[in-house]
Amino acid sequence: MFKTIRTFSYLFGYLPFTVRRLLKVKKLSRELDPEVRALYVDEVPRIWAAGILKRTGSTISITGTEHLPVGPVLLISNHEGNFDIPVLINSIPKPFGFISKVEVKKLPIINDWMDEMNCVFIDRSDRRGAMNVLKDSIQKLRDGHTIIIFPEGTRSKGAGIQEFKSGFAKIAQDAGVPVVPIALHGTSAIMEKNNNKIRPAHIQVKILPPIEVEAIRAMTRKQLVDHAEMQVRQAIELM
Repeated sequence: MFKTIRTFSYLFGYLPFTVRRLLKVKKLSRELDPEVRALYVDEVPRIWAAGILKRTGSTISITGTEHLPVGPVLLISNHEGNFDIPVLINSIPKPFGFISKVEVKKLPIINDWMDEMNCVFIDRSDRRGAMNVLKDSIQKLRDGHTIIIFPEGTRSKGAGIQEFKSGFAKIAQDAGVPVVPIALHGTSAIMEKNNNKIRPAHIQVKILPPIEVEAIRAMTRKQLVDHAEMQVRQAIELM
């Protein structure tokens, strides 16, 4: 119980101390190179993520960082649990935004940082929400930002990979960026497998070789989805 209280206290308690840095970030010119600006923005989320994981007592091993291309990419990962985002922010040496429920925009400071990270918000009560997410994600990538998507659409909670949905394939093909699959194992052991109590876990993150733009253009959406899903499944089987 102590780890649970300590972790969630830090999760929200650290953010008020970032307001001064947030104000500096907001003053940064949007005309800066997207990757240069993103590296400056990324410092605080990275500290936040590392602090959370330290309080859970978890350890992380990561391989394949050499596969990350320069420039905007669409990262895709299997989705085990609520700690996937902190783990990936802490592990991947490339700033990225992610998709979040629009309700998060009601939370002060958090929503500001997510805006600066170029996150995309989805309104599940709006029928057009999914279409807007596709459009927003494509535009972020075209503007030079990196986005991560969980193609399963929901957490597996450690019960095995679920079937990938096809939205990411449309995004990659329309944006004209490489897809980098990521295999993630162990995050559900932090909370989901413990009746939502925090426990230490060992997490493995494996970044797989990118699927290049030329290959993406040569595939149908279904072929791209099947290929990416197979890569992630095979990587996790070896973990």
